[in-house]
Amino acid sequence: MRILVTGGAGFIGSHLVDRLVEMGHEVVVVDNLSTGRREYVNNGASLAVRDIKDPGWGEGIGAVDAVFHFAANPEVRVSTTEPRVHFDENVLATFNVLEWARRGGARAVVFASSSTVYGEAAVLPTPEDAPMAPISVYGAAKAAGEALCGTYGRLYGVRCLALRYANIVGPRLRHGAIYDFILKLRKSPEVLEVLGDGTQTKSYLHVRDAVEATVAAWRRFMDDDKPFLALNVGNRDAASVKDIAAAVSRAMGLSPRLVFKPATPDGRGWPGDVKTMLLSIERIAKYASWSPSMGSKEAVERAASQLVEELAPGWRGG
Repeated sequence: MRILVTGGAGFIGSHLVDRLVEMGHEVVVVDNLSTGRREYVNNGASLAVRDIKDPGWGEGIGAVDAVFHFAANPEVRVSTTEPRVHFDENVLATFNVLEWARRGGARAVVFASSSTVYGEAAVLPTPEDAPMAPISVYGAAKAAGEALCGTYGRLYGVRCLALRYANIVGPRLRHGAIYDFILKLRKSPEVLEVLGDGTQTKSYLHVRDAVEATVAAWRRFMDDDKPFLALNVGNRDAASVKDIAAAVSRAMGLSPRLVFKPATPDGRGWPGDVKTMLLSIERIAKYASWSPSMGSKEAVERAASQLVEELAPGWRGG
């Protein structure tokens, strides 16, 4: 197939492009390179440097069979202080992609959604039919994107698969706790500042597993007739921020003193930070015959080692 991947020079997007090229598909990457990198784009794919916030971004791209929309601003903290950024980059951009897909007749759109659409879920593990009640603008933007996707599926026939990702970790990651901890320890090996009280506990999935889940769900969806489907993509267990701090410290050969900086009375890292998250993955396990190859703590350990090699090669206690 001929496939378009927005955000294909970014973290999950570039790993997905690698897999699609390996499968023999013709892949076109659209990325504005604001956070993505040219060197992450597989040599077997073509790159168009475009900004999908521009309504005319898709001119000259040509027809595609499927669109993977992974371009977004992933920083939940940014949405707390700069909500307009998330409206522009996560809502407006999604609308522009859906409009392009509608005019071009793409058979399906795969939308990278997020576990944050659930907010403080009352049920853990959280199933897909749980209410959407986001507590961050980032989560609200992803929920809005899903609402647009569902409407375009029902009204225009632009069938959409929304994948609600847990915390995805691995090589090329440039945000989140693992990345932040490595940068902090490079600067100050003896003390590690931790946002929150360290008890925040969430599901983590290695990017390799996330890509396999994405491909398996998409292939099944292409043979389906549903106008819209939402699937959780996560793990069956969770890891705490303290677990992540320990994994990064081990990977760097350090034993820093942890200094906790809670931003709220109940120990969150920032306002809008979900304290506990664990997704139910029973639906995708049944629908796409997929299950993760490693648990949350193993995914964090592996990602920490891989990212230390990328960001602090050879670092073992300085």
